[in-house]
Amino acid sequence: MEEAEAKYPNNVAIWVWLIALLAAGLLAGYLPFGHYVAVAAIFAIALVKAVLVTRHYMHLRSESLLIYAIGGVPLLLLLTMALLLVPDIVYNR
Repeated sequence: MEEAEAKYPNNVAIWVWLIALLAAGLLAGYLPFGHYVAVAAIFAIALVKAVLVTRHYMHLRSESLLIYAIGGVPLLLLLTMALLLVPDIVYNR
């Protein structure tokens, strides 16, 4: 039984981390740095929260690497499309 508890963390602990990250995301808007830094911090916090939810609540932690490849290909295509559109956005063509 201890092996199962070590493999899967306590759901309440993950929930507490998610609440703490929510508070950090809300407070990131009040950083004295600038708008772009605040937005980058909010997106980074959101990424960490998404990883926590998918790994622990959706049980992707015990899946094979194929599931990550299936999810990674659309993300790679999205990143490629966004990078290819940067010149059009920057030069307003």
